[in-house]
Amino acid sequence: MTDEEIMRLAIAQAKAAAVELEVPVGAVIVRNGEIVSSGRNRREGSRNALAHAEIEAIDKACKALGGWRLWECEMFVTLEPCPMCTGAIINSRIKRLVYGASDSKAGSCKSVINLFDLPYNHKPEVTGGFMADECALLLSDFFRDLRESKK
Repeated sequence: MTDEEIMRLAIAQAKAAAVELEVPVGAVIVRNGEIVSSGRNRREGSRNALAHAEIEAIDKACKALGGWRLWECEMFVTLEPCPMCTGAIINSRIKRLVYGASDSKAGSCKSVINLFDLPYNHKPEVTGGFMADECALLLSDFFRDLRESKK
């Protein structure tokens, strides 16, 4: 699968989250071009601060692969990961991260801080801004619609 095809799957997860009135963020983990897992935001429905797309995808990948080290895996996510998710990426040893839209409020791969610049024991390869316009549009449309529904 190409990077674009994989990101389109992450976008589909984000759209599924939006239908459930969750902030539209989706993530997909692949190994050797094969889908291992996916996830989407579920914080509102689960009432759980940990229910981020990246955390769900990492949890499912660990279960699918039978271990916590995802050193052969790549993660594609529609929004720049927050500090918690960036930490999970470091701890799970994901080899490559590709994210779409930047997050000026909580982005921890570049926008607010780059946790990968700190002397942790693992640093993934990072590609930011991949299909950023399409990913950002999902978020801006969601929040616009949410504001309008409250009027």
